[in-house]
Amino acid sequence: MAGFGAVTEQTDKDIVKGAALSGAINATINGGIQWYLLGDHAPLPMTVDGITNDEHTVFGAAVPLAVTLAMILTAIAYKTDKRTKPPFFPTALWLTVKHGFFTLGILVTFAVFWQRLFGSIFVSLPVAVLILAVLAGVVAFMVNYMTARAAFDLTP
Repeated sequence: MAGFGAVTEQTDKDIVKGAALSGAINATINGGIQWYLLGDHAPLPMTVDGITNDEHTVFGAAVPLAVTLAMILTAIAYKTDKRTKPPFFPTALWLTVKHGFFTLGILVTFAVFWQRLFGSIFVSLPVAVLILAVLAGVVAFMVNYMTARAAFDLTP
């Protein structure tokens, strides 16, 4: 995949370390936020059998969390990198949208398969928050890593 510019001193190991730090920080912050938001809705179903429903679900909270996190963190990772790069529009904007749709597709597909295979399983608030925190951490890690790799043309 063609990147934005030449690689300078940052190696793949540095990118992984930075992405892991971003993942840990986002898992902690978003776990706390989800604890606050979902505190009065426990126990929570992982999914429910229906497109429209009035119930709070773990995957119902996961989709907007992950998609917005993916898009915001892509823009932040691009803007905070000090290396030479082209203007944000259109290259990095496209990367931002692509990461958002990628995350949406993965999560919705996983939620549909989960519902089909396991049905509506209820979990406690700590388990739901743990799932959402891990998801936020994984999304932050992957988006940070993918942005650095795509934006600065690092190939394995």
